[in-house]
Amino acid sequence: MEKIYLDNQSNTKIDIRVFEAMYPFFLENYGNPQSIYSLGSISKEAVEKARTQAANLINAQTSEIIFTSCGTESNNLALKGLAKVSKSKGRRILISSVEHISVLNSAKQLEKDGFEVIYIPVDSKGFVDQDILEKSLTKDVILVSIQYANPEIGTIQNIKELTSIVKKNSSALFHTDAVSACGVIPVDVKELGVDALSFSSSVMYGPKGVAALFLKQSVKIESLLSGGIQENSRRSGTENVPAIVGFGKACEVAVQELDSNLKHLKNLSSKLIEELPKRIEHIYLNGPFENRLPGNINFSVEFVEGEALFLLLDAKGIMAASGSACANKNLKISTVLSAINTDVALGQGSILFTLSKFNTQEEMDFVLEEFPKIILRLRDMSPLYSHFLKTGQRKAAGPGTDFDDHDYCEIE
Repeated sequence: MEKIYLDNQSNTKIDIRVFEAMYPFFLENYGNPQSIYSLGSISKEAVEKARTQAANLINAQTSEIIFTSCGTESNNLALKGLAKVSKSKGRRILISSVEHISVLNSAKQLEKDGFEVIYIPVDSKGFVDQDILEKSLTKDVILVSIQYANPEIGTIQNIKELTSIVKKNSSALFHTDAVSACGVIPVDVKELGVDALSFSSSVMYGPKGVAALFLKQSVKIESLLSGGIQENSRRSGTENVPAIVGFGKACEVAVQELDSNLKHLKNLSSKLIEELPKRIEHIYLNGPFENRLPGNINFSVEFVEGEALFLLLDAKGIMAASGSACANKNLKISTVLSAINTDVALGQGSILFTLSKFNTQEEMDFVLEEFPKIILRLRDMSPLYSHFLKTGQRKAAGPGTDFDDHDYCEIE
């Protein structure tokens, strides 16, 4: 079988229709959109068409779309731009403990700039604690940022309900990082009631290097870049016209295919989520069964190490992502797994499969065939597993890493 790409949360294959829409803007229609001659006008019209296409995806007004270079920039613009423009009203910001690193690091920077950041905890499935959120909404809270769908464990927050809690109890602005949600599940900014929303092209079959921030018409923001008048002076810099055109086309295709893609991804991911625990003992699903991002499968496998698992899968042509952090020598796991109280030793054996509309049932069958073999191979080399077979006891992999059966409910 050919290579099987199951790391679509990091980047998706571009849709051929997107590529075809982009192509003329590399070689023929290469004018600067800010120029008044005809070649520039063609580019300007293409950018505005893409803006409309992006707005249609999330039921926004065209004027509420700000193009950026990536989801990270959109999140930075939202956190820093909204906080700084609102600082006269207060300096407290609330974010969830499972945010993308671009939100977490933006928050850290704002702390250095004199803002106070409160991290709202989540439960074992990654859902925000609504009671703590509500109690944290003091009068000096100016901004709340809670991710729509978590790319690592698939948790889809009830953003509409969370926004309602925030608006009922404060005057704070509400931002959501919807990079993993837009183009995959229905997203309607009017229904959600959010003030700002980040979304990106590269995870919805569009090109890299382009994303957007929805900003409600009535909301002001402070620009991160000092420069010209592009994006209504909210994001200066010469527009990446081919990428913006591709993003717009990807949004258009997503609207057309949302229902069919959603059904396809649910069917594929359900098979892995249901079948893998039947074929492998001591395997645990991270995140919820319900309200889960379609195409997201994250398992922690006991008695194996995630990087080794990742490499052996790659040797079989299966490209996935390790759920453990890079610093394995220190037994660190991702901030998300840590936030949902995953044991460090167990988190070391986590693996993340994220699917796309291009994946097939045959590919899932191949994963189901090969994945258990790889687990057996790794456990045959594991002293922890050997100790478990002999004694029935789990031996800690390092200080503070013991865990008991009751800590994790094995999938049946």
